[in-house]
Amino acid sequence: MNVPFLDFTRLAQATADATQAAVQAVTASGRVILGPEVQAFEQAWAEACGVGHAVGVGSGTDALEIALRAFGVGPGDEVVTQANTCPPTASAIARTGARVVLCDVDEASGRIDLQSLQGALTERTKAVIPVHLYGQCADVAAVRAVLPDGVWVLEDCAQAHLATFEGRPAGAVGDAAAWSFYPSKNLGALGDAGATTTDDPVLADRMRELRQYGAFGQSDASGFGMNSRLDELQAAVLTRRLELLPAWTERRRAIASAYRDALAGTRLEPLELDPRAEHAYHLFVVRSTERDDVRRRLLERGVQTLVHYATPLHRLPAFAASVATPVSLARSELLCDQVLSLPLNPLLSDAEVAAVIEASRSVAAGGQK
Repeated sequence: MNVPFLDFTRLAQATADATQAAVQAVTASGRVILGPEVQAFEQAWAEACGVGHAVGVGSGTDALEIALRAFGVGPGDEVVTQANTCPPTASAIARTGARVVLCDVDEASGRIDLQSLQGALTERTKAVIPVHLYGQCADVAAVRAVLPDGVWVLEDCAQAHLATFEGRPAGAVGDAAAWSFYPSKNLGALGDAGATTTDDPVLADRMRELRQYGAFGQSDASGFGMNSRLDELQAAVLTRRLELLPAWTERRRAIASAYRDALAGTRLEPLELDPRAEHAYHLFVVRSTERDDVRRRLLERGVQTLVHYATPLHRLPAFAASVATPVSLARSELLCDQVLSLPLNPLLSDAEVAAVIEASRSVAAGGQK
């Protein structure tokens, strides 16, 4: 049996009725930008995240940049994040004019390491971005506790829809959070889409200004902004798919539990779970010192895998000359050399899950960790 990593056709078929209803609602309203569908989704998403405000924007990358700029981040500032994240986290920092500063992570889970973070802080640090990597929340309260007064905390929640930490939703602990609704995310739109969330009404208003040129009206611009607005169609699709998200999340967790049970004691090592966190399982990631060979052998057995992420940010040509690395990034480098992601999405059949397990156990029995 062939098991694709992700099948967008299957997703489209599973949500066809919701998509049709969204298109009809937007067509009937005659509004395409910042209308009732955006307002409805913003309210629903803020409630799902346990905060007071959500601001729909054009993408997850824009969400990060808009939140940072709402903090006042700009040239001369530094923003710290971890080295093993997706490049848009750093791209958003760079787009504000601030300097990207990288810290290391905990090897067992891949999440931001507090001691390394402290070593990366300087008097120019304006904000820190902990990443809820693969869908497991970082300890944002602990991050905040090691920061000097006045340093902002922006949660990168692109992979953490409905994740929690000590009972609090992802995005509810930092000063603001950035979300992606790219089609492959746990909650995905039909194209690019994103949002910021916050409990701070002043920040929320500033982010609303920044997504639309810098002001609410053409004649009262309060500062340079951008054009990054969640459109009515994407919002309508997201609102209807949000109704499916709790069940989809439980299915993800059930599949992940089956994978963990099957791989226990084998040479394919899942990343560590934090008992305080309820994982959203955007990705199910394992480690192997023979990563590329494992991927080849899994593909031979019909199981497609991906790598998230193969190269730490400081080794990417786009960032190599422009990021600061004041601390060792050895654990990030090690993880980038070893991680691979198994297929995990709520539309996998039980037979496909069994096929992934069978292939993974077979491969794990034949190679080194």
